[in-house]
Formats: sequence, C-alpha cells, structure tokens
Amino acid sequence: MKIAFVVNDVMTEQSVYTTTRLAMTAVNMGHEAYLLGVGDFIYATDGSIQAHAKSANGGTYDSLEDYLSEIQSEKNADHRINLDELDVLMLRNDPSDDATERPWAQTSGILFGQLAATRGVIVLNDPFSLANALNKTYFQQFPEQVRPKTCISRDVNDIKAFIGDQDDKVVIKPLQGSGGQSVFLIGEDERANLNQMIEAVIRDGYCIAQEYLPAAIDGDVRMFVMNGRPLMKDGQYAAFRRRNDTGDARSNMHTGGKCVEAEVTDKMLQLVEMVRPKLVQDGMFLVGLDIVEDKLMEINVFSPGGLGSALELTGVDFAAEVIRDLERKSKYRSYYGSHMQNRDIATL
Repeated sequence: MKIAFVVNDVMTEQSVYTTTRLAMTAVNMGHEAYLLGVGDFIYATDGSIQAHAKSANGGTYDSLEDYLSEIQSEKNADHRINLDELDVLMLRNDPSDDATERPWAQTSGILFGQLAATRGVIVLNDPFSLANALNKTYFQQFPEQVRPKTCISRDVNDIKAFIGDQDDKVVIKPLQGSGGQSVFLIGEDERANLNQMIEAVIRDGYCIAQEYLPAAIDGDVRMFVMNGRPLMKDGQYAAFRRRNDTGDARSNMHTGGKCVEAEVTDKMLQLVEMVRPKLVQDGMFLVGLDIVEDKLMEINVFSPGGLGSALELTGVDFAAEVIRDLERKSKYRSYYGSHMQNRDIATL
C-alpha cells in the first residue's frame, strides 16, 4: 500500500507528532509512506496530480527521531510522486497554523485532495467535508445537547451581553485557531480588562464565547474516534486526560498541559454516539474529540494529535490499528473502484 501524508511543511514536522508516528508505523508494516507539504503539489501538464515528497521506505525503525531525521536529511532527495498511484492520501495539515503567514496554504491540501479523490484515491478525512470545517462553525452543526452555550460575533457588545447573561465564568477564543492561542477565561476578576481581551480575539476575526464548565478545572479528555466509533484495542480506548496544573485555563499540550490516564465514562460514550451520524455522513475517518463530562469542547478533524500519549498511558499501539484500517479500506477500493464515493469509503 502507498500512503502519502500531507503536512504543513515537511521540514517543520517533529518526531512527537502523530503524523510522524503513523508514517513510521506504515513503513514498519511494509508499506510505502511519503510526507509532503501543502506547498508541494503539482498539477502537471498531462493533467495528472503530482507532488514533491520525501520518504524513508524499505527498512524498519525503532525510533521516531531516527525516522524523521532520515526524512528531513539534506541527503534525502525529493521524490516526484503521482498521486494517482497512491492508495491513500491523508490530509494531516493544520490550516490554522497557516492563517497568518501563509493564508494561501490553508485550503491547498483540501483543494488538491478533492482533485485526488475525484481520480479514485482514498482521501482522508474527506476533503469535500473538510472544506466546510475550516473554522469552528462546523462545531455548531452537532447536536445542541453536546455543546456548551455559545455566542459567535465580532461585535464587542454582543460578546459582553452573552458574558453578562452567564452565571459563571466564560471562555472566549478565536473562531479560527488552535493550540490554545488567544484563549481567555473570564471571571469576575477579569471583567475590568474585558474590552481588551475581546478586542485581542476579534482582531483576527470572529470571537467565540462559550459558557465555562466547572468540571474543566480537571482538564478535558482527548478521545480518538475512527469511523465514527471510539478507537480502541484490547479493551483500551485511545484517550487521555489533558490537565494544566499551572493555573492556565487551557489544557492542550502547547500551553503546558500534561497527559494523565482518562476514565472513559458512559456519558462520554453516549456523546460519541450522538455525534457519530454526522461524522460518518461527512466522511470524517479519524477525529479527536475534546470532552468535559458530557459536553464536547472541541472537535479536531484536521490533525488530531496524541496517539503517542495514548500509547504511553495504555501500552497499546493505536497507530497500527489506524494503518490496518487503511489496509481494509484499500481492499474495498480494489473491489468497488469508483462505484463507491470517497465520503462513503472514508468511514466504512
């Protein structure tokens, strides 16, 4: 099987990233894996979709650092690959990382992914649905029962009115963004600086204001969902709790959060069941749900990370389970060809 992983930029990838783990796992399982950036696509004169890519195929690796070092080595020349020859193209770039300095890059992976999908390549997650998920308004399309109370606006007075209506603290954050950037927890003590905080968020676009869930003081649970169901193996869920003991309201790993074991509750499983129909309908093969009790705080459909943390806490190699599922989808494609749409095979 030939798999290509699309990232923001191959040379800025890190060994701890889930994409690196998936690519190395694929190679160790005997497949060909390629990494390419969103700026590496080519629409060739013969109408084919190609790309400059890097690989380290043909061997086995015990270390993520060694694998990525081989990929990023100056001695490792680019391959010009034809995407028509791929079995799977995985879109693993984070558009929000390119929002400020490379706005052209935000949609490049999606657009070329759509072209590849129309030519019979399995593209995950489905690029046509990803185009509708470029910002957090996608989150609002899920059932109201799983979402905190929310207001989205660029008007300072709208946001202030929402905050005033809440009985407890409120979280404000950008509509487009990730990694905990420009996220503020607003309580009574912060009201004096409210205008400045809101303006800091709306400077780059829309602001989301959400009710604060008291249980968030213990962090959130990142749960991986594959094909619309919790990713699990040997009775273990691919999940972990993210906590920040520094007093920072943000629990994600970019802002000092740490991972601890998570108890997956019946409420969390019920939440997954409630969002499953839309994830399946939209061809969202692999996503990361960030859960506080019975509420969904975030949904990452582009580049959910943390399979390494799940491995450390459970001892289960979930990356291998993901690659095995790709093998299964590749067989389905060989049986049905173009008679099965990409969105359908993505979550089959």
